[in-house]
Amino acid sequence: MKIQESMENYLETIYMLEKQTGYVRSIDIATALSFSKPSISNAMKKLKADGFIEMEDRGCIRLTEKGKAVAQGTYERHCVISEILMHFGVSRETALEDACRVEHVISEETFTSMKKFLELNH
Repeated sequence: MKIQESMENYLETIYMLEKQTGYVRSIDIATALSFSKPSISNAMKKLKADGFIEMEDRGCIRLTEKGKAVAQGTYERHCVISEILMHFGVSRETALEDACRVEHVISEETFTSMKKFLELNH
């Protein structure tokens, strides 16, 4: 199932924040993405309704297995694409920005080839 780019970004952000701090709140997501708290609240309601996250009593947000799978896949694409771009001489800042856009539209065939290329050149 293909989900919207914005939802992939939210899930990836939750995944990265959880790895860094062990917990995630709406305010953490708002701060990380520079979005308003109401925007984050609306997105979290949608992600919860679609089964990608669970919200605990204290306001902590956790990825479900379904959400974690999407987040990890998006994060992996981001890492591989940015790494390859830097390998080609693109600055780190530009590579990270470009990878954030490309990670949502790249085909599985192209991504698999990029991963193989990266594995062979490391």
